[in-house]
Amino acid sequence: MRSACLVACLAGLAYAAPAPQNINFEEVETSDAPTLTGPPVDAVSQPVTYNKAAAKASAAAEVTEELSSPSKRGLTKRGVNDPCSPQPEGYGPKPSPDSAEAFLAFQTFHDTANNAPTPQGYQRSFVDLQASVNANSYMGLYTLKTYDTIKCQQLCDAASLCTAFNIYFERDPTLAPAEACPNPAGFTNIKCTLWGSGVTTEAATNKGQYRRDFHVVMSGSNGYTKNNPPDAQPGFDGPTPFGGAINAPGNYIGQKYFPGVYHAGKCAGACHANTAYNSRHPRSDGTYDACQFFNAYLLSKNNVPEGTYCSLYTKTWGKQYSTNYGQYRGSDYYSVSSSYGYTLNPPSSGHI
Repeated sequence: MRSACLVACLAGLAYAAPAPQNINFEEVETSDAPTLTGPPVDAVSQPVTYNKAAAKASAAAEVTEELSSPSKRGLTKRGVNDPCSPQPEGYGPKPSPDSAEAFLAFQTFHDTANNAPTPQGYQRSFVDLQASVNANSYMGLYTLKTYDTIKCQQLCDAASLCTAFNIYFERDPTLAPAEACPNPAGFTNIKCTLWGSGVTTEAATNKGQYRRDFHVVMSGSNGYTKNNPPDAQPGFDGPTPFGGAINAPGNYIGQKYFPGVYHAGKCAGACHANTAYNSRHPRSDGTYDACQFFNAYLLSKNNVPEGTYCSLYTKTWGKQYSTNYGQYRGSDYYSVSSSYGYTLNPPSSGHI
């Protein structure tokens, strides 16, 4: 369910007051998580479809809604998911014997991962794991003909908002496992998954699964994260890099959290929507709280990316106030990274 926190945090606030800018765990924990946190087990291709403009507009519409609320299928050739249907052939080396244990022990996979080049503009986040990334910021999947970190990087660079990739060998079945073929022969796919956040060792939790009696496993899994900042936003100066999240002594007018891909544009949409709402509900003297500045950052739980967190203000605050690096929620640690500030330019008058 969507949290109605914006109503309480933003709507109709008479004054921009000093308030603790702690992480709103209620909203984080009750927000709808993305339906996909990694590629489906039988997928060999899942092109990126994320649309920045549509996502920004959707974020603004969501904020406006919260602020305004009171509280082909046909007879075609046999598909790859039909029982015992042939699966798209992979291009990776095939260990012998054909077993999950031999796949995990196959030295060629480990040597390839450890000797793979790190693309320019990226840093290697982890190397040669036997698990793939599983996180809210999943964007898409490509199957490669070779273990090519540069090709995977190029696919990431071509995808809007992609900031990291995970490349790995995966043992997959030659036939779609079913009652008549529960444990078919295996082959090796080389998979490249794209992510809208950094990738971490902690996020590499997918160690495989069974499809009937066939054991899908991964090896030689490497992760790479971009070094560059998020996009500039039209109508704002920035992004200005911060150490942590802003914890200012005043002028705070609320926050909004968006699970999934890290996208500062959603914060820009939230900022505009908040100003538009407040301008329609001014104080008796015609003034209202206009969002002049926002802080966008990636919120992670136990170092696994969760989504975009936005804090909104009526004035700009500098790096010296970026002192919130994270907070504990019980035994779970929610950390702040990729924290940036954006200032509205030209500023809003805050008066009708």
